[in-house]
Amino acid sequence: MTRSTPPLAARIALAVGAAGAAAFAWGSLVERTRWTLRQVEVPVLPAGAEPITVLHLSDLHMAPWQREKQAWVASLATLQPDLIVDTGDNLGHERGLEGIRRAFDAFAGIPGVFVNGSNDYFGPQLKNPFMYFGGPSGRSRRSKRLDTDALHAYFAELGWQDLDNTAASLDLRGTHFEFFGVDDPHRGWDRLDLITAAIDDLRAEDPLGDETWPDVASVAARRSTVTVGVTHAPYQRVLNSFVNHGAQLILAGHTHGGQVCVPGFGALVTNCDIPRHQAKGLSTWRHGLRSAFLNVSAGLGTSIYAPVRFACAPEATVLRLVPVA
Repeated sequence: MTRSTPPLAARIALAVGAAGAAAFAWGSLVERTRWTLRQVEVPVLPAGAEPITVLHLSDLHMAPWQREKQAWVASLATLQPDLIVDTGDNLGHERGLEGIRRAFDAFAGIPGVFVNGSNDYFGPQLKNPFMYFGGPSGRSRRSKRLDTDALHAYFAELGWQDLDNTAASLDLRGTHFEFFGVDDPHRGWDRLDLITAAIDDLRAEDPLGDETWPDVASVAARRSTVTVGVTHAPYQRVLNSFVNHGAQLILAGHTHGGQVCVPGFGALVTNCDIPRHQAKGLSTWRHGLRSAFLNVSAGLGTSIYAPVRFACAPEATVLRLVPVA
């Protein structure tokens, strides 16, 4: 008896299925743990200033058993950064702080600032991944409340400053920095009205603080202060407000860089309203006549219920701040 050849449609379906299975295996078993260090140079410092190294961490979604990720993050302390900026979603499990401690203990004594993402408040939930094509995700009422206070207490032990709907200042290598940030805009917890008051307090003793400049280059060149905005989710309303407040550099996370991308095309979704081509990496955010550098981290983790990345390796970013040319 001779075996008949399957119809063309069946062979195509089998090939597509095999390719999909191979892509999922790669994304789940290989790429999800291909920890990557992205390095960029950002000209925002005043002329003659000493370069400053900033380590940007985001979206670890940490579970206690993720020892390989914890060890890789801890190894970044050998870079000897001058500042750490953490843009939220550190926790990915009710015992996630155990893993965060193992990852971050090596950074004790290094100045840092942070904001929260929604996953620093609520645990992950199983979701239909196709829902993201319909717009930004929502929170399930069944989500477990996490111990955010314990996370904040640990960051305070490290010496990091909380920027959730507030502002702070810091001197690094002879340059004065002012930071302002918001609580997670993805859940509508950003209070830009509070930011305005906090920045006014910071700038009360700065004679140039209330002046406005047309673009990021002239701000850095004419002021001794470097202004940095920090948010978890890069929603346009927040980015625009930060630029209006004089931010020269904005750091964000949340998007996971799209998490599952198409080679040559990029992110399919951003889980917010930022343009897809700015879902990760360094770009320029423009609002009116003003602009700021924007670095969106693709993050280091995924939900424990969606452990896959494709064409979008997990990353931390080293930003080398240098003087404006």
